[in-house]
Amino acid sequence: MKAPGLLPPAWLVVLGGVAAALHVGKLPPALPVLRDALDIGLVQAGFLLSLVQLAGMTLGLVAGLAADRIGLKRTMVAGLLLTGAASVLGGCVGTPALLLALRALEGLGFLLASMPAPGLIRRLVPPERMSATLGVWGAYMPFATAAALLAGPAWMAWAGWRGWWWLLGGVSLALAGWLAAALPADPARPNAMPQQGSRVRLTLTARGPWLVACAFGVYSAQWLAVIGFLPSIYLAAGFAAGLAAVATALAAAVNMVGNLASGRLLQRGASPQHLLATGFLAMGLGGFLAFSDVLGQGAAGAWGRYAAVLGFSMVGGVIPGTLFSLAVRLAPSEHTVSATVGWMQQWSAFGQFAGPPLVASVAARAGGWQWSWLVTGACAAAGLLLARSMGRLLAKGSRAGP
Repeated sequence: MKAPGLLPPAWLVVLGGVAAALHVGKLPPALPVLRDALDIGLVQAGFLLSLVQLAGMTLGLVAGLAADRIGLKRTMVAGLLLTGAASVLGGCVGTPALLLALRALEGLGFLLASMPAPGLIRRLVPPERMSATLGVWGAYMPFATAAALLAGPAWMAWAGWRGWWWLLGGVSLALAGWLAAALPADPARPNAMPQQGSRVRLTLTARGPWLVACAFGVYSAQWLAVIGFLPSIYLAAGFAAGLAAVATALAAAVNMVGNLASGRLLQRGASPQHLLATGFLAMGLGGFLAFSDVLGQGAAGAWGRYAAVLGFSMVGGVIPGTLFSLAVRLAPSEHTVSATVGWMQQWSAFGQFAGPPLVASVAARAGGWQWSWLVTGACAAAGLLLARSMGRLLAKGSRAGP
């Protein structure tokens, strides 16, 4: 079944996720403008970058449970409507406090729009295509980030940051209408579905949801910290604004290579544990080379560090695609898939909330970025331990046993 005239339904779900994720990616290219306009410091900028994750950090599991009751399609449409409306209003306000409050509302909309997507994809595609399609879904965030980094500076040069907020708000509202009209209706909730309290207990007393959630948290913390501050790092190093934006967009875009590859490799029988270990090792090494002084100064060192960032993002991209697939496999039951994904989103949001301020704090104390690899390296080491634990769980043949 295809969405009328244009896209298969699962691809329309991915497009809706991109529309929501643009609101996460819209801030990095706007940070230099907003720092001047709002007179905020580096650590405050880190919190502004991560504030969009506040709702996901506190409400991910609750939203997952609610989505099963409300309906996955209705939840995603509501999230896009909320994100779009908050962005449009954000372009109208004149005080930093109101802008920050609306940024938090954008975060709630982003959570509601992105969290139901894996469950919708599971419903819309046959089992033999699910891993590959979830790999495509895993690329929604880097694609949106790259698009925002490329389009943002040019659009803001023409229409200002307010026009940028209005544009992306309009995109989300348009996608909400498209999904509402084109996706199949939510099925009736089965009478046999366990009560909400039972699903919470089942999810939180199983190992699988905890492992995928924590792994996504340590992945997202380091990825957003590196990509989010890359424009500011390169502008401080003397790069032209246009070159800094293109360089950061490419670093975000290559993450899609890993996401798409993970789906194909899983479909061909690759070990999820090995894919995760490869991704975390690459991120640990790439973060060290990108931030430390080991490559030296000057143009050669700068381009060497940029190559490390590309490897960090591209090979690390196998992690989210693999984890979305594992979230479906390691959910304790078919009735806890959305709760498991919501728990994973909650920890992902916590990582994105904590990562940028931690990296910024280390940079502020050190007077430069040279020790920031300690944060990304610790995240990568934790990811390796979690990958090993997931491999052992999968070897037992259990979905998510205690």
